[in-house]
Amino acid sequence: MRRLVAALTTCLAVVSLALPAFARAETQDQKEQQEKIDKLAKELEALKKEVKRTEDKSLGRWLTIGGDYRFRIDSLHGEVPNYFQYLGPTAMPAAVPGYKPTNDTLMTNRFGLNMKAKATQDVTISSRLLMYKTFGMQTAQATNAGFFADRSSVLDGTVGHIPLDNTLRVDQVYATWNNIAGQPIWFSVGRRPSTGGSPTHLRQDNDRPGSAGVPGLLVDYAFDGATLGFAPEIDALPGAFGKLCAGRGFEAGYDVSPQTGGTKSLLKDTDMLGVSLVPVDIDPIRVDLQWNRGFNIFDNPNNVGAQLGDIDWFGAGVLSTLKEVGPGNLTMFASGGLSITHPNGNHALLAGLNSPDSGAGLLVNGPDKSSNTGYSVYAGLRYDLPSGTKIGGEYNHGSEFWIPFVPAADDMWTSKLGTRGNVYEVYLIQELPLAAIASFTSKTFFRLGYQYYDFTYTGSNNWVGAPVKISDLSASPMNAQMFAPLKSAHDIYATFEVKL
Repeated sequence: MRRLVAALTTCLAVVSLALPAFARAETQDQKEQQEKIDKLAKELEALKKEVKRTEDKSLGRWLTIGGDYRFRIDSLHGEVPNYFQYLGPTAMPAAVPGYKPTNDTLMTNRFGLNMKAKATQDVTISSRLLMYKTFGMQTAQATNAGFFADRSSVLDGTVGHIPLDNTLRVDQVYATWNNIAGQPIWFSVGRRPSTGGSPTHLRQDNDRPGSAGVPGLLVDYAFDGATLGFAPEIDALPGAFGKLCAGRGFEAGYDVSPQTGGTKSLLKDTDMLGVSLVPVDIDPIRVDLQWNRGFNIFDNPNNVGAQLGDIDWFGAGVLSTLKEVGPGNLTMFASGGLSITHPNGNHALLAGLNSPDSGAGLLVNGPDKSSNTGYSVYAGLRYDLPSGTKIGGEYNHGSEFWIPFVPAADDMWTSKLGTRGNVYEVYLIQELPLAAIASFTSKTFFRLGYQYYDFTYTGSNNWVGAPVKISDLSASPMNAQMFAPLKSAHDIYATFEVKL
């Protein structure tokens, strides 16, 4: 098509240049020549339009494909103190002597495939598929060791984020409508990009999540839901935007009417509502403010038997990059969060509907309906050198009643940001000096890191039951635990990663 257009253009130019040579020809001949030129010009214009239409529909114009691969090896060592094991509401707790669980070499493969398609003007569909498995396993058994609720089973929102099998599953798929009514307003609906939020992207060597992301301290879970966002142009607040988010964490299904011989369901839908405000989001600095509320929080995500109440979350964070600090750039961040529980008096059931009552409510035990407030702080930095070497360190602390919603976080023992105690992490990233081919942002790198967990209270990342101080676990059978509690844990990890 392009060769034909070029040939016609050349022909038109030759004819135009030849006209002066025929200046003495008859007027009729001049008219015929002009008609031919006009016809060629019209054909040329039509061909140009056809080429443009063909180019607009070419694969590269409307479809973008990317992805990532990661090999990871972890060496895990922990310490369980003496404690009492909960055996059910009618059995006496059993005394368990302390022990040291270890896994010297846990190896995993993870593969992600990203696709973004422009469907119509201002409307796109984005998707991410994930496969994540342990070497030599087709189940989650190797990483489900009975220590933490967020690793005890694979949940709807952690599929692809916790090692399972070699099935490629849908992690994200959502449609976005931008520039609504010609204004900086967007609407998005589907399985949301609500994992790996700022500032957790730094230690993953990922790009900043942007307006689609969530604050990593409060939320790390693949939600099904919708967002309505607005990004006004305000000179004093560069890059500012706000959005209203809603999600569904559990669908209760039909209520069965007693008139039809059934019983009315006591379960309700579990929904999430959030408001995110980012007053500044430019290259040197980002500030984010967030409020979330979870309604009708369930007891067991995979086998809901009861709903225990509501939770409010509040968060604030700042991320800043200082350029040319010595030979490199320094990125620093600090985040803080609050969680406030509102128990309704219900207790978790041990095996779903109509099963025995565990006696444990929303961060409370027995008839207690007290609202409890927890807090967390999260801070860190990363220094990037021109050689592609990146050195980082992070620290986070969670209080006795701290409970975020972060079970999809990329940590082997448990999500470190849900820890009731302290977590220290250091890491080194070395990007390889290889030319990008798949895209301008393609890269290959190694990462070496170390995490140390120092637990102060039980129940990290678990909202069922009252926390117990680790030092008090063996003092009384009344402090019996459903999960084996860890006093401390270590993880030395290394990865080889390729990002397209």
